[in-house]
Amino acid sequence: MYGILAAGIYDWPIIKQISWLLGKVMNVIYNVMDGGLGIQNIGVCIIIFTIVTYTLMIPLTIKQQKWSRLQSVMSPEIQKIAKKYAGKKDQASMMKQQEETNAVYEKYGTSMSSGCLPMFASTAILFGLYPVIMFIPNHVQRVKDVYMPVVEKIMSIDGFQKIMEGFGSESPILMNPKSYDYSQADILVNVLYKFQDSTWNALVDKVPSLESMVNSTTETIGHMNSFLGINIGETPMTMLMESFRNFTIGGIILAVIIPVMAGLTQFISVKLMPQQSQADTDNPMANSMKTMTYTMPLFSVVIGFTLPAGLGLYWAASAAVRSVQQLAINRYLNKKSTEELIAENQKKAAKKREKKGTSAKEINQMAATSTRRVERKSNISEEERQRLLDRASELNRNAKKGSLADMANMVSRYNTGQVDEPAANESDSSNDSSENRSSGKRKNKEKKQ
Repeated sequence: MYGILAAGIYDWPIIKQISWLLGKVMNVIYNVMDGGLGIQNIGVCIIIFTIVTYTLMIPLTIKQQKWSRLQSVMSPEIQKIAKKYAGKKDQASMMKQQEETNAVYEKYGTSMSSGCLPMFASTAILFGLYPVIMFIPNHVQRVKDVYMPVVEKIMSIDGFQKIMEGFGSESPILMNPKSYDYSQADILVNVLYKFQDSTWNALVDKVPSLESMVNSTTETIGHMNSFLGINIGETPMTMLMESFRNFTIGGIILAVIIPVMAGLTQFISVKLMPQQSQADTDNPMANSMKTMTYTMPLFSVVIGFTLPAGLGLYWAASAAVRSVQQLAINRYLNKKSTEELIAENQKKAAKKREKKGTSAKEINQMAATSTRRVERKSNISEEERQRLLDRASELNRNAKKGSLADMANMVSRYNTGQVDEPAANESDSSNDSSENRSSGKRKNKEKKQ
């Protein structure tokens, strides 16, 4: 995830706007918790923030799962069409395959993009969430205010930029000085937000005059970042290694709580999602879901150990929220049969078509019509039409050598692989003609002389 963020994805147009909006939500939550309830705890705010954002995403989740349910019904028909045209790469076959596939989607009142749009929106929101969690001071003013006194003190020191660049380029900060301007106060706030206890100690060793300011800042930060005794600014892996060195059982338990919870909640969340039929081995969706059941929890454990505990807490909280939501969504969708979902989709699709000016009845009739049964109207009889075709074929066969019709026939034979090497007598005849032409030219030249 550090790699994704380092690639600047949070500066992309859509992601940037989503992050800004979600940052406002986080700021409101923190202000309400701090000003109204007197709770200054980023961990609690992350959990509430996760609940709020995933609640807002429920309509997208329901729409995506409705499409997945219809996809399980459509998949056998689409696979049958794919097998029918397997190996056929000519344009006519590919167009026919596309037409028949579209007819299946039309039949169920959906389209190829119906499942992509909710997934794209959900993915964009998830990418927008990470910068908010990773750089909370950018979005929550009261958290930023805690770091500003020590930032101002650091910026008053000669050569502060080189000192901070040295810390920022190493773990756990990993903010490349080539990509970030360390002369800016906002950048220094983000750097200090990623500091761990050992990093603060190293900073004091380099700049002893900061000791009193650092002590007061870390005391406030410790209160804000402490969640169940876990510092959400540190990575659980660092906490685990430190606990092993000091051989503290309590520290080891605290270090593994968030990663284990992240993996467990992710496993429950995936298992609660609608499963494809295990008997359908040709269904790629079923195979991908089976793979996700085990890979996603392992991925969550890795994230929980390697990223700051705040991100791991968000990951675990999001999976837990999704599990609760999935129970409610499953209960809602189980009340509806597949036929009811298809009928609802067809009604919505019909309304969209009618808004575009074409009645649903006409489009359904066109979609149901087979191209083999389309009759072309003509002003001539079938016998006359056949006579004209036979006459055209005869003229093509008897075309004069060198004529346009003869050249067209030659191109046609070439395209179909029917061109043979010239016969020996034809070659000789050609050579003779060439010699005669040369001889004629010589005679004319002699006469002129």
